[in-house]
Amino acid sequence: MRKRDSQNLYNAVQEREQNAIGKAIVKARKRMKLTQNELCDYLRQYGLTVKKASLSKWETGENVPNAYQLLAVCRALDIENVRDYFASDPDRLSPLDEQGLRKLRDYKEDLIASGRYRPESGAGGEIRYVEMPVSMLPVSAGTGEFLDAESFEMVSFPESSIPAGAEFGIRVSGDSMEPVYQDGQIVWVRPCQSLHPGEVGVFLYDGNGYLKVYGEQAASEGADGEGPVQKQPVLLSYNKKYEPILVLSEAVFRVAGKALN
Repeated sequence: MRKRDSQNLYNAVQEREQNAIGKAIVKARKRMKLTQNELCDYLRQYGLTVKKASLSKWETGENVPNAYQLLAVCRALDIENVRDYFASDPDRLSPLDEQGLRKLRDYKEDLIASGRYRPESGAGGEIRYVEMPVSMLPVSAGTGEFLDAESFEMVSFPESSIPAGAEFGIRVSGDSMEPVYQDGQIVWVRPCQSLHPGEVGVFLYDGNGYLKVYGEQAASEGADGEGPVQKQPVLLSYNKKYEPILVLSEAVFRVAGKALN
């Protein structure tokens, strides 16, 4: 049996006593500016239904998530290096801060997108790659940038990573759609002309491109005050520090497509 340096050994009893997992969940949740209720809602996207009371027990150390629950939490809170993130001992923490870890994730995505570092196919069969058009100009998830529909480049991706119906990809710019969509993330889009309230889409509004949640609100009644109430489109952000964008009737507005991931 190979011997390990006793100073670097993981001590499960000590980590449980120090509530390493609970403290790490609190840290990651606050980093993403989520309340406990918001995290519980978000975890449903990962197939995990957990009540606020149960989440509170995880955070205080009164209870701990099982392996599958912890993996769902890591996915939801964008925790990649589980070993380092959940360690209570500073000597075992990652040498990178949050900004460095984000740059590392961005670099990883660029390496995957290049298609030049594909792993050797194993017994499970050969990995098939397809080329997909990706916009070279990011759609803004913040203040709005012009979306040039003709500025696309072909990038190779694993076929299994492309959602059914996707026709092009576009990178997010900004943080107004966090924690669901991160700055630099590629969002896959199916072109369409309309969306239902609550659906996420790519929009062209007054010369700018946006990735937002589509919503509607009552705008006005008929001229005599008795006509039907008109619905005014509104573009919403997941990040609560951003105000809704009301779509004015006199401005140019259209739906470019629906986000599929």
